[in-house]
Amino acid sequence: MTGYGIAFMGIAWREVLRFARQRERFLAALVRPLVWLFIFAAGFRSVLGLSIVPPYETYVLYEVYVTPGLCAMIQLFNGMQSSLSMVYDRETGAMRTLLVSPYPRWFLLGSKLVAGVLVSVLQVYAFLLIAYFWGIEPPVLGYLTVLPALILSGIMLGAMGLFISSAIRQLENFAGVMNFVIFPMFFASSALYPLWRLQESSTLLHDIALANPFTHAVELIRFALYRQVEPVALLVVAGCAVGFFAASVFMYDPSKGLWGRRKGG
Repeated sequence: MTGYGIAFMGIAWREVLRFARQRERFLAALVRPLVWLFIFAAGFRSVLGLSIVPPYETYVLYEVYVTPGLCAMIQLFNGMQSSLSMVYDRETGAMRTLLVSPYPRWFLLGSKLVAGVLVSVLQVYAFLLIAYFWGIEPPVLGYLTVLPALILSGIMLGAMGLFISSAIRQLENFAGVMNFVIFPMFFASSALYPLWRLQESSTLLHDIALANPFTHAVELIRFALYRQVEPVALLVVAGCAVGFFAASVFMYDPSKGLWGRRKGG
């Protein structure tokens, strides 16, 4: 167990150092949601009226509604960034050094996943601090109750990024894949507008958003921020987290996953 602890701390410390040396990564993670909060939300406030929907007990401003979705967006981008580092490590040979260690592959991938989630949680709380001074004031206890939701949603989105990175061989191809995954998941969700508004405009888009795992990550964070639990979102996020991580472990196995099929071909 001591060896496992040392290995986990080494992987986590490497991820933290990488993040600390890339200050522009931290700023970029905050710029995107802050632009939506300061600019787009101000413009959409008078256009998009919101009815009283759970977990809110009264009418809320549009800025208040989009804040949980922007928290999930930070985690989505961070999961993709962590996957980008996996592709880079594979090209430079660092990934091979990691995977040939005597520790199980699921432990190594899980350690890197948890380290990435810790970084994303720090980014989310930095965003929530700025949003607080902008007038977004959820219940004080909500800052604590949202932590498990952030960890679980971060694991799901990070595991999804791991799964995507396992199928990419060259770093140049990753940017296109990121755009193909991130933007459809973000816009076809409840991050920017409630599902009942989507249903009014397009039943098909509503069904797509309802099947989108990112929607349930947003709702899990939204309810947790207001000291509530959304059971369907919890089950979907937890199930997707397990499924994506299991698929990642399988795909990163040279004898079974995509690499093995390529070598066999």
